[in-house]
Amino acid sequence: MSARTRQSLRFPARQGGRRRRAWPTAAAVAIGVMTLGVLAPPAASDSAAPPAAVAGQDAVQRALNTLVRDDGMPAALASVQDRNGRARTYTAGVGDLTTGAKVPRDGQVRIGSNTKTFTAVVVLQLVAERRVSLDAFVDTYLPGLVRGKGIDGGRITVRQLLQHTSGLPDYGMHLDDDEIRNRYFEPRELLDLALEHPATAAPGKKWGYSNTNYVLAGLIVQKVTGRPLAEEMDRRIIKRIGLRHTYFPAPGEMTIRGPHPRGYHRSPADGPLRDFTEMDPSAGWAAGQLISTNSDLNRFFTALLAGRLLPPAQLAEMRTTVPAGTSGLRYGLGLTSRPLACGGVYWGHGGDIAGYETRGGVTEGGRAANVAVTSIPTDEAAARHVNDAVDRALCG
Repeated sequence: MSARTRQSLRFPARQGGRRRRAWPTAAAVAIGVMTLGVLAPPAASDSAAPPAAVAGQDAVQRALNTLVRDDGMPAALASVQDRNGRARTYTAGVGDLTTGAKVPRDGQVRIGSNTKTFTAVVVLQLVAERRVSLDAFVDTYLPGLVRGKGIDGGRITVRQLLQHTSGLPDYGMHLDDDEIRNRYFEPRELLDLALEHPATAAPGKKWGYSNTNYVLAGLIVQKVTGRPLAEEMDRRIIKRIGLRHTYFPAPGEMTIRGPHPRGYHRSPADGPLRDFTEMDPSAGWAAGQLISTNSDLNRFFTALLAGRLLPPAQLAEMRTTVPAGTSGLRYGLGLTSRPLACGGVYWGHGGDIAGYETRGGVTEGGRAANVAVTSIPTDEAAARHVNDAVDRALCG
């Protein structure tokens, strides 16, 4: 959803006028440099960890310190879990720029497009139950709903929705942060906004990140199950694997329930930081509404890759990828693989929403890490430093 080509998953800058970057989309680099004053980072937490990992964990702390000191992030948080389940958490910066409050260890953050992986898991569970087919057309489940210029739900498959190869335009290109901050959107409103614009490609011909795909995936879940998407996520994933700090905000719920660092946003990119902690996240819905913690994301991606949420056939479908950009990123069905500096790849997703960015995933060897910062990077160096922090955590 963005004009940039870095490994981010956010809504893009708006062309030619107001700019918006509240929600998740794929990659783009805005111009501007964050110049907050230097903030002294607190030490990492002292969760149990083997001595052999200490050097790697120190590298993670240094990476978070860099994000605060050099890139102007108000706060940075990380959680690292080794293949034996031993975990360590880290913080840097301050949790509230007004009061100077400490960053809550493993605090809750808005996780943006990581929500897509949850949505994809529910759809693939329904595939395993033979209630949905990946190669069925959208019209099979939502007859006549998807029509527009070059757009026909009778030609777009469920698989193409989940892999962003549908050619559907992204409604996020046409939303502005300040316009949506206090507004509740029904999913059909988001879809209608997208369908005012022409297709970006013929179905199956091109990868192109679009939140619209996941709004439709969420609507299919609701149509097939007869239950709200939030309830299906909660029943099928969140409660099933014990994600104690993960939830889908209720309609109109603008606050974050548990301990959390405050989230800050620059719009335009060279403007001042503004507190965006309280906002209506409904413009994200199935594409970006969830709230979680780094450790819960580690638990989720670990369980997913270990086969605890999907049968082998559906997990294999999820891990079947296509190229997405030029940086080695590949996209499966709501799941990405990204190269590691130390070799191999890790599996995850990532997400941005005004106030927060999260990156991370799980290696083939079972090491998990997620990193969150409390403002979306607005320059390439800061974006690279977030990914560097993930690399250090997963390569340690």
